[in-house]
Amino acid sequence: MACSLDVFGDRWTLLVVRDLVMGAERFKEFTASPEGIPTNVLADRLQRLQHHGVIEQVPAADGTRHPAYRLTAKGKALHPVLAAMRDWGLAWEKGTRAMLKPKRP
Repeated sequence: MACSLDVFGDRWTLLVVRDLVMGAERFKEFTASPEGIPTNVLADRLQRLQHHGVIEQVPAADGTRHPAYRLTAKGKALHPVLAAMRDWGLAWEKGTRAMLKPKRP
């Protein structure tokens, strides 16, 4: 468990992974999350997730120079972890709400 927490145990990292699962790909899309992640923190988390092989940087589909990000197989394996955390929050913490559905599998 300690090893996993070293990778994604801070306040922001799983939220970045959640946003990727929900369809975010670009830096600007991550900054639009309701939690309001600071841009310097976001840049650090994206870099750390890349370093650990959870995400990869890819060329943007629209051909612009700004990169896009996507989950690797290792990152996609976090989906059940996110689902379990969501379900726990919905069951046990009053006022917890969940986003509807991921934009893509």
